[in-house]
Amino acid sequence: MSVIKDENTLHSTLKSIDQKIDSLNDQKIVAFFESLGLTEREDVPKDFLKWETILIIVPNRHVSNEIKPYKYSIARLFFVTNPYANEIHLFDFTEWKNITRSKTQFQIREMMKTSFGGVRKVNGDSQ
Repeated sequence: MSVIKDENTLHSTLKSIDQKIDSLNDQKIVAFFESLGLTEREDVPKDFLKWETILIIVPNRHVSNEIKPYKYSIARLFFVTNPYANEIHLFDFTEWKNITRSKTQFQIREMMKTSFGGVRKVNGDSQ
């Protein structure tokens, strides 16, 4: 005998509420990215809401510290600092996990010089 009176109704109600929460979180993500000016940039993928988790590459710790508190109030965001990046970039976190899965920290650091927003610097200037 189940303690729950109507399990189907409960599951249906919870699913409906979860869909509303997901929709509201998507609105929070869009508002956050708009405030960062990311939605106006041509190089930012427009399908980021389809990603399970959004990887936000930031160029330095100052930027990371400024926007990191939003990570706790907006679900589906993950931050990585890439000192070789010139600006904030967005990527699919699943892609990041697949690429970095079997790499050492050194290999990841080397990879980030030219990918995930990285621009190799030559004599202090970026290419």
